[in-house]
This record gives sequence, structure tokens and C-alpha cells, in this order.
Amino acid sequence: MSLTFTAELFHWRGPAPHYFLRVPEELVPDLKDAARFVTYGWGMIPCEAVVGETRFRTSIFPKDGGYLLPVKVAVRRAESLEEGQAVTVSVTPG
Repeated sequence: MSLTFTAELFHWRGPAPHYFLRVPEELVPDLKDAARFVTYGWGMIPCEAVVGETRFRTSIFPKDGGYLLPVKVAVRRAESLEEGQAVTVSVTPG
């Protein structure tokens, strides 16, 4: 199963600041189904993600009834991504 979506890159200014893409609500049921088979705890879903020409491993995690995909510094630099930018990503759980 592979999901492709576009979301706005946002900066979470918590104790450890990170950048994320929020998975659109219409894809949440698909991820919840996948989580039953691949989660390693706390609802975390390991995945491979592709943004532009950059492929990376990460984990999607549940937040407020939805899911967030963290976008690593190396990916943001390689693809020249900035906060507020619409980013298209393909995600394959597992």
C-alpha cells in the first residue's frame, strides 16, 4: 500500500522543534488499518517516504485523531523545503 498526498509543511515549536506534514483526514482510515500490521508501539507506523528525489525512512505517528509525518532536516535541505510550503509525499508503510 502506498499513499500520496500534499500537505503544508509546519514547524512544531515544542521542546524539540521539528517539521511535519499532517496526513489528510481521508487517508487516516487507511493508515489505521495498516497500523494493525506494522506498528511497533504507541501507534507508530514505520514507513518509507519520498519527497521529490529524496527517499527516507521515518515513522508516522498518531496525533489528535490523525497522523503526522516528520520531515527530516536532510530532506528539507535536499528539496529546499520551507515552512508553509505545500509538499507532495508518497508514503509506504512497513
